[in-house]
Amino acid sequence: MLRNTIFALALGLSGVGVLIGLGLWQMQRLAWKEGIIAGAETMIAADPVALGSSLDPVADRYRSVVVNGAFTGEEAHVLTSSREAGPGFLVIAAYLTDDGRRILIDRGFVPETEKSTPRAGREVTVTGNLAWPDDITGSTPPYDAQRAIWYGRDLPGIAALLGTEPVLVIARNDTGDGILPQPVTVAGFRNNHWQYAVTWFSLAAVWLGMTVFLLWRIRFRTV
Repeated sequence: MLRNTIFALALGLSGVGVLIGLGLWQMQRLAWKEGIIAGAETMIAADPVALGSSLDPVADRYRSVVVNGAFTGEEAHVLTSSREAGPGFLVIAAYLTDDGRRILIDRGFVPETEKSTPRAGREVTVTGNLAWPDDITGSTPPYDAQRAIWYGRDLPGIAALLGTEPVLVIARNDTGDGILPQPVTVAGFRNNHWQYAVTWFSLAAVWLGMTVFLLWRIRFRTV
């Protein structure tokens, strides 16, 4: 009986320890993610500044900027969908700033039927946020040159195609031509760490209960 008791106790306590450890790790991840979201909110809501000459994808992510210049009429179209309007495209447009830089502007959403609508170049002041999207994964299809469709905002690829710097500003003001802006918000940030922590702590409680029950059964059998 003693051997069985020691084994059950060791198994139970080690399992509870591992599950509690995973729950605590998720709590640490929760604090880390909340810090990232708070930092992003601050950057998004800040007063817009001029576009810097040297940009850092980490330090400048979501920085609020304002640029003056004109759209060139060159565009890339990224397949997406809207809950209200259904399938459509993000319009990523080449933009020539007043100081001679060619950058990219994510102008927003158009329905499928508006993909090929001509949009002539014109002067527009754009206020928005810098972004280095992480849309591309190992399962993302490559650029469909025949249909001129991208399946994610491949910043280097789109910049190479349109001959711009790999700099993307996501517009938050209306840039015209019936394009619906899709400004940066923190609503899309995934933060499920609290739910994960509760799951691990709940499993630890269940494991502990099972251990107590097993110890009781071992003792009961030997009485």
